[in-house]
Amino acid sequence: MHSELLLKHGLINRVAGTDYNFRYQTVGNNVTEDVNRLLNEMNVSPDAIYSGQQGHTAHIAYVDGKNGEDFAYGKTFKDTDGLITDKKNVALLIKYADCTPIVLFDPVQKVLASVHSGWRGTVEKIGKRAVDRMVEEFHCKKEDILAYVGPSIDQANYEVGKDVYDAFASFDNRNYFFEPKGEKFLLSMTDANLSVLLEAGLLEDHIEIERVSTYTDDRLHSARQEGPTYGLNGILTMMTDAVKPFKALIDE
Repeated sequence: MHSELLLKHGLINRVAGTDYNFRYQTVGNNVTEDVNRLLNEMNVSPDAIYSGQQGHTAHIAYVDGKNGEDFAYGKTFKDTDGLITDKKNVALLIKYADCTPIVLFDPVQKVLASVHSGWRGTVEKIGKRAVDRMVEEFHCKKEDILAYVGPSIDQANYEVGKDVYDAFASFDNRNYFFEPKGEKFLLSMTDANLSVLLEAGLLEDHIEIERVSTYTDDRLHSARQEGPTYGLNGILTMMTDAVKPFKALIDE
């Protein structure tokens, strides 16, 4: 599974689901095997690979191929749910189960951002924060930025309480992506994040939406479907001039 829009404009990208598990907390250093296998199957050899120690924050870290803390399979940042780079051959890996992965790419300025947007990150408009940084720090134009909203849990299977509904009070259009269900609500994370990207100024026809559900599609991990032992999907992206033969990143 991948974004056709991003691939068409030269961005390597792939969603990796139940054939992998990127949940370091449960699989430990075995995660390196899945990372290397993914790179092998994609036939790419990044100079560096980054992920964040995600905590439903709105923090986005700039990566340059050298900064960050050493991790099992590359570099990482603590309490970080978004990554942004203007460097080629630097791979970004976002992990998620039912939350929403968002990839932003400017094919003109060659800037890439990838974020993990749970409901807390969506409330903090992490997608818009990434767009704003692309514009302010890298001189991107909003009309050039492409976006991919990856697969997340579908609205019918994402029941939340009034506390979550109230957390979106600053969204004038929250009833567009919330549906009442008794004393609970059904939340469409896809449409909530779409509204954030449109508010950020992206063109609607520059946004690709993947409405496959993590909950109902057995190709994808789902925390609500799998329970406490759930696995993590990954979305890997990288800018490059050409696809290189794979080389192991671990124990070279």
